Amino acid sequence: MMAKRDYLVGGQIDPERGFLPSSDPIQRVPGEFAVWEETARDLPKLLAAGGARSVLDRLPVVHPDADFDDGQNRRAMLLLSYFGHAYVWGGPDAIGRVPPGVAIPWYEVSQRLGRPPVLSYASYALDNWRRLDPSDPIELGNIVLLQNFLGGMDEEWFILVHVAIEAKAGRALAAMVAAQDDVARDRPGEVTRRLGIMSESLQAMYEILLRMPERCDPHIYYRRVRPYIHGWKDHPALPEGVLYEGVDAYGGRPQKFRGETGAQSSIVPSLDAALGISHKDDPLRPYLIEMRDYMPPEHRRFIQAMETGPAIRQYVLAHKDNGPLREAYNQCVDLLQLFRSTHLEYARTYIQKQSQRSQQNPVEVGTGGTPFIAYLKKHRDETGGHKIA
Repeated sequence: MMAKRDYLVGGQIDPERGFLPSSDPIQRVPGEFAVWEETARDLPKLLAAGGARSVLDRLPVVHPDADFDDGQNRRAMLLLSYFGHAYVWGGPDAIGRVPPGVAIPWYEVSQRLGRPPVLSYASYALDNWRRLDPSDPIELGNIVLLQNFLGGMDEEWFILVHVAIEAKAGRALAAMVAAQDDVARDRPGEVTRRLGIMSESLQAMYEILLRMPERCDPHIYYRRVRPYIHGWKDHPALPEGVLYEGVDAYGGRPQKFRGETGAQSSIVPSLDAALGISHKDDPLRPYLIEMRDYMPPEHRRFIQAMETGPAIRQYVLAHKDNGPLREAYNQCVDLLQLFRSTHLEYARTYIQKQSQRSQQNPVEVGTGGTPFIAYLKKHRDETGGHKIA
């Protein structure tokens, strides 16, 4: 079995960047793929003018280069995902097909990356940023988006808050790996110290999350940002899913994929796994597992490594007379519950309390196709139940 530290280095999970790519995302794909870059550059204007679908209908079928490296494949996936969602949602009514010039290369590059041809969190956030000053940190004030749907401060801020949180999670990911090693070596003092680092990282993540309302207005988010990130599984506007025209592997059958959602970030599942926070076996549990299909494969492997590694929670339970160790663990649980509670509050403000005008943007169904309020509340409450007395 691969050593867990290899998941941090060889698996492209960086102690300084978390699940963000180990090198800053590339900003262009080369050569004949210029047609994608030109279309991406104009996409916000095309959507504003109502002309995106006609342009995407005429997009030629260009196959991703067999020599694309990982960064180029990720860039291609980002562009094609934006095109696909702009086509499906970029009109007065949803349309249940994607034209061949988008669908065929989208499918091909998705197979290389090991995730479905749909806009997922990896393309929407992890691979969608650049630094204004490459010598300064990956943080708010020094990062901007590579690609937008409509553009504007609210769309930028909504995604960049997620990017900044991802960067702050790096220390927690490294600490949880080290904590499991310390559990295996029966070093309670070191486990306590690692849990303290995880708490510091969680606190930094939480403080960034609190900044969401600074530049992302709930009304604008709901009306201008959210409509484009829905998927086509369990969505009332597309009950049959979406047809990927020209993709032979699908045999002319519409496909159903979940939309972009923060549940596709690997941070919280990794924390759950490391802290031994389990969720009851009910209809929402399979959804959590399903979300891993939309994550980069190396991130899935990291979560699995945390789940099968030495159990931090059981170690703390076995040493619960050790006050500093128990308190360090409980502090992590408290902060994770607080993070989830704030996310739930935002979901109510930014979505549930908005006024629904069409079934394309439902207030009771999340972009991932679930009853999200029940989902978020359930997991917030279950997290708090894991504190050790």
